[in-house]
Amino acid sequence: MLSALLASSILPMTLFSLILALLLEQRFPLNYARWVVRPVSGWAGWLERHFNAGSYRQGVAATLLAALLPLAPLLIVYILSLGQPILIFALNTLALYLTLGFRQFSHFYTEIQMALRLDDVERARALLSEWRDEDLPADLGAGEIAQLAIETALTASHRHVFAVLFWFALLPGPLGAILYRISHLLAEAWRECGDFGLFAARAFRCLEWLPARATAAAFAIVGNFEDAVFCWRNHASRWYDYELGIVIASGAGALGIKLNSLKQVSSQSELGAGETADVDSMQSAVGLVWRTVLLWCLLLLLLWLAKLAG
Repeated sequence: MLSALLASSILPMTLFSLILALLLEQRFPLNYARWVVRPVSGWAGWLERHFNAGSYRQGVAATLLAALLPLAPLLIVYILSLGQPILIFALNTLALYLTLGFRQFSHFYTEIQMALRLDDVERARALLSEWRDEDLPADLGAGEIAQLAIETALTASHRHVFAVLFWFALLPGPLGAILYRISHLLAEAWRECGDFGLFAARAFRCLEWLPARATAAAFAIVGNFEDAVFCWRNHASRWYDYELGIVIASGAGALGIKLNSLKQVSSQSELGAGETADVDSMQSAVGLVWRTVLLWCLLLLLLWLAKLAG
């Protein structure tokens, strides 16, 4: 019966794979650095050592090779599995388990929130610095730490959950999720490589264009719609990365809070609307993310029902 249900449409496989991957990630957290970041970063490092002579064209060749070499056999396996819905279901679930990342930020976020509740600002600052992998000013107060934690969580929820789901749903099988994750890691690995890393950065920005707007729209739907859209239109350009600024500005507007980040273009302007975010706002941000996940699941379910009805 399960096999027949899965065979009826690709949409239920997408939905069930998503639900199972989220459950597996919560029950058996993946060591993301060991199983995803290190292998891809090592692969990127090998390509950079053998291809990088400072040329943009060499960067194009390395980027295409870095992405296509793992995706080509995956596509072949997926095509060969088309007559076996259980195998496709397993392949999709494995891909989402490796590319999704709720646990990549929820642990830090929860610990920071608890530290701030206990007025342990120093521990909260240390946790946030470890999470963001950067040194933070020693004079950051509790409110500023809460704002940066919310900003980082909105960024992580987009890049480790919603953008992955967008491409997973759009492209066949697990190809979209894997492509997005590899592209993101390549752009990070070659960020300081000059012309060689320029094509990887541009490719990732292309892959970010649609998902960033989909995430921002979802935040608006499940939160304060008018403020989210207003902040999206008027505040996104204040961010150092416009696509990411769309996500964070919309998220802040949807929550009815203001964020003042270390990475804004202008330190004189805030993103969002309403009261400046504090530790009490952190729990609201968690609710926003989970409501957005439920919205994605609902949309996939409605698409499946429409397919069956048609």
